[in-house]
Amino acid sequence: MSITEELSPDQTASNVAWDLEPLVNGSGTEGVDALLDEAEAGAGRLEVYRGKLGELDAAGLAEAMHELEQVNDALGRAGSYAGLRFAVDTADPANGALLARVEERATAIATRILFLELEWAELPDDHVTQVLADSRLDFCRHYLASARRYRPHLLTEPEEKVMAEKSVTGRSAWGRLFSELTSAITVNLDGRDVSLEEGLSRLQSPEREVRRASAEAVTTALAPGLRTRAFVFNTLLADKNVDDRLRRYPNWIASRNLDNEASDESVQALVDAVVGRYDIPQRWYHLKAQVLGVDRLADYDRMAAIATSESEFGWTQARELVLDAYSSFAEPMADAARRFFDEGWIDAPVRPGKRPGAFCAYTVPSHHPYLLLNWTARRRDVLTLAHELGHGLHAYLARGQGIFHQSTPLTLAETASVFGETVTFGRLLAETTDPDERLSLLSESLEGQIATVFRQIAMNRFEAGVHTARREVGELSVDRFGELWAEMQTSMLGDAVEITEGYRTWWSYIPHFIGTPGYVYAYAYGQLLALSVYRQYEERGADFVPSYLEMLSRGGSATPEELGRIVGVDLGDPGFWDGGLTIIAEQLDAAEAAAKTAGRL
Repeated sequence: MSITEELSPDQTASNVAWDLEPLVNGSGTEGVDALLDEAEAGAGRLEVYRGKLGELDAAGLAEAMHELEQVNDALGRAGSYAGLRFAVDTADPANGALLARVEERATAIATRILFLELEWAELPDDHVTQVLADSRLDFCRHYLASARRYRPHLLTEPEEKVMAEKSVTGRSAWGRLFSELTSAITVNLDGRDVSLEEGLSRLQSPEREVRRASAEAVTTALAPGLRTRAFVFNTLLADKNVDDRLRRYPNWIASRNLDNEASDESVQALVDAVVGRYDIPQRWYHLKAQVLGVDRLADYDRMAAIATSESEFGWTQARELVLDAYSSFAEPMADAARRFFDEGWIDAPVRPGKRPGAFCAYTVPSHHPYLLLNWTARRRDVLTLAHELGHGLHAYLARGQGIFHQSTPLTLAETASVFGETVTFGRLLAETTDPDERLSLLSESLEGQIATVFRQIAMNRFEAGVHTARREVGELSVDRFGELWAEMQTSMLGDAVEITEGYRTWWSYIPHFIGTPGYVYAYAYGQLLALSVYRQYEERGADFVPSYLEMLSRGGSATPEELGRIVGVDLGDPGFWDGGLTIIAEQLDAAEAAAKTAGRL
């Protein structure tokens, strides 16, 4: 079965909806306004520090930072409530209006206290070093120390206020429009309109004709708003160019690297290492063509199920499987994971107007995280659940670090999620003895690795191409976007996969290009890091668990290099990326062996 309406409630997870009301003390939109009022009052109290930040000793600075902590908590709760309501129903005008109101008021509040960031950046190094040595600033030390790295890129306070105020009607507004446009896309399959998410999930079908027809239907669904989405993308490319120029960033990716606490050189080393091993996906897709019995794969064949029939998973079965996997690693993690299921922290079903994809929202440390899924009862959905739950557990375990240190840079943000997904995969594989099923599982895992490492770097190369072209030649046409997309995909896939004409427009629904430019390489970074961490677990067994839990509980309270050392990983090693890529190559060796054992070659 492929149409959501034909599946049972357990298969659609139709009753799995989150409860957002605790974020606003059960008061709905009135609670949102109360939180914004609270934040505004706190911002007013912080204004007494204007021009005096350099005069504060450690105790005085700690008092100011605790006040800022309360402001951020109130803004975080209000913003999370509005943003998550919008995510599950982008078509409801009331949700859009609430999100806009929160963004506008939050921006106005933030501009009142911009001086804190600017004054802190200008303080002498010796004074900062002396103050931060005091233990009373443990709760915000790394945050304050790392904030100073933006010093060369900050503008004057009046300029920063203009930039912040205009972002609500600029970058943020365009991002919301893109989200509404993509959430409204429906794909006509078998005479019924289904979500884009479900249309894409049909590409996993074992039947080639189903995959081909589904890909054509997706391309048809993307066509009507293509020029509009291209215009949104062009506008945001130009906006980032202006922002980078004003802030004196040397290239399009530099600001993202700074946010990630990663040097331009280290990120380029990652990109070069992955591009240098494009032979891995090409080798896999040649093998997959043999297994599927076709001369050459088309782009719509890449996610095809190797198994001769599709496995379907109900929500209950998936829940128990994932919890069992986490329990096999560390019971405290399974105990925390159960709360997500039992206490309304997950929204799972596919609905009209719901944002595509899956994500974890950290919200604020004083509350708890939420997970958004689009459940289609596929085995891939089970691993997605395990992945997003890893994010949720990372946030949950790090909540003791407080609002300044709970979150990590993007480069570490995928560690717990990929680790959790890998543990779950290992559980599935250990319980699978049938050679055909083992091949299917190995292929799904390998394709996940390829999608997360190689495809994301190919998308990074696409981003580099469009940002560079927009800056050098001006607005890009739909065709030019398509050419750059096909060029970067072909570079990764070589002659192993045919890029069809319709696939040239599939860049146009990917939200990361719009909301978080430069984000995608962090997936590859996190995947390779997580594989190295998992290798430590394989080698050390139970002795590894305490150090892993410690790393997660530290959140973002230290640099990525310091956090990596907790679990025995050296991010400064130039050969680090090659080690992770070798693990993927070993999995490809295992898939080749499994294909032979299963008699598929």
